[in-house]
Parts: sequence; structure tokens; C-alpha cells
Amino acid sequence: MARQPETAGQRKGSYKAPALDKAFLIIELLANNPQGLLASEMATALGRSLGELFRIVVVLEEAGYLQKSRVTDRYTVTYKFLDVAYRATPARKLVVTAQPEMQALAAEIGQSCHLVVVQSAEGLIIAREENPGIRGFSLRVGASIDLARSCSGNLLLALMPREQCELALVRAAALRKEPIGHTALMARLEEIRTRGYNMRPSPVIRGVTDISFPVLGFGSELLAVLTVPFLEALDGSQLVSLEEAIVALRRTTETISAALGWRADATDDAGSGAPGSLPGATDLS
Repeated sequence: MARQPETAGQRKGSYKAPALDKAFLIIELLANNPQGLLASEMATALGRSLGELFRIVVVLEEAGYLQKSRVTDRYTVTYKFLDVAYRATPARKLVVTAQPEMQALAAEIGQSCHLVVVQSAEGLIIAREENPGIRGFSLRVGASIDLARSCSGNLLLALMPREQCELALVRAAALRKEPIGHTALMARLEEIRTRGYNMRPSPVIRGVTDISFPVLGFGSELLAVLTVPFLEALDGSQLVSLEEAIVALRRTTETISAALGWRADATDDAGSGAPGSLPGATDLS
């Protein structure tokens, strides 16, 4: 018998656990609707009856994974997901190690910074530090970024193993409504791989230059990317120049990497850049 096509309310898999399956569908639906949804709107979106979903929604709320607005009755996901993710994955150690250095960096250069890891076909911001001054630009924790378009994403793609990079691009292409431009992107990634870091004007915000350096672990394993969206003031009143921010960011990623087991003299078997081999400020162009 021919297999029926998947609908919005179905998931792939050989083993069935209907209640758990519906819970995951609810979570994924709300993750794509951060403004929140009514229980009836969830039922409509998933092609299910309200009775099917309501009990599961209540259980998720009682467990602390969903919260209901007292004003609108809309449900949204809570930060408990991030808490569980941090405690269950290497992200916790990464964030705990990086956060103090990120705070020091933000204070030194007067700019925000954020830490990005790969999650399937996207980048995921797992930590950020805001500019301590009166103005700045930053991205929220939990936000997804386009690997093929962003400064952070391009550096992650460039420094991960080639097979993993190709797989990530296949997955990313499935999420996009426009072609990636594979040939041009691969040429750009090769340049970034040789350089070991990435810097480019923001494709989204005018006046912002994104700077990204890798955070490595034991054996020069790529763990994350630390990015500064450098906001240049029209009157030149920012604390440091772009070149000085690059030097400070490079030094910060070296410090974080060393705390996570990276050694400057370690051989990089994967062929990716390492903070210890990156150019100094006078070499940057």
C-alpha cells in the first residue's frame, strides 16, 4: 500500500508514541511562532482537534515548558528548554567558560558579542553579552541564523569538516526560499578557511561590520564562533576602532579556547584555522 504523504500534524518515524509525538509537534509549532498561539490555533495549524491537544498543552505548561499569557491566553515556550539543553549538552561548559570573557570583551570594546554553535541546518545563538554603553546592536539568545548568509555561519561552515559542511548546506537549502549559490559560497568559504576568521559588512543592518573568530577545543575541534557586530558611530565616538576590536576579539577567543583544552601548538588535523595561527592586527585587511 502506498505511504500517505506527511501533513503538518504528522512526523516521520517507525515507532509511534502518539502523545509524545503531539507534544513535539506543539513545541516545534510554538518555536516558529514566538508571539504565541491559542490552543485552538495550534489545533487548526496541526490539523488536530482541540480535545486531542488540550491535555498535552496543559501537561507541558504544568511541567514548565510552556507558559500561558494571563492577558491573551496564548501559549509560548519557556526558557526551560534552554536550561535543559545547557545541562544536557556541551553547551553548558562552553557558555560557563565563555561568559566571563565575553563580558570583559564587551566592556573593553564597547560592543556586543554573541556565541554561535551549529544546530542541524542553522546556527544557534547560545550566549550573548550586550554593549554596556548607551547604544548598541545585539541578537537574542535562542535566535537562529542562516549559515549560508551570516558571518558567523560562513565561518562555521568554512572550519567544519568538508563532509559536514556539504551536509549542512543540503539541509540549509531545504529551509530557504531562494538558491544558496553553491559555487560562489564554496569559493568564499575557501578564502575564509585560509584566513581562519571572517569579517564582512552585515547583510541585514547598515553600519554594522560583523567580525567572527572560532572557539576551539582539545585537538583544535571547532566548538563555536564568537561574533562582534561592530557598530561604528557616525561621530566616531565608539570606544575602539574596528582594527582594535578585531585584536581584542582574537585574544578573547584564544583565551576561551585555551580554557576548553585548545593548545596553540596543536596540529590541526581537520585543516581548519586555529586562533593561534590567525594573523595579527597589522596583517588584517
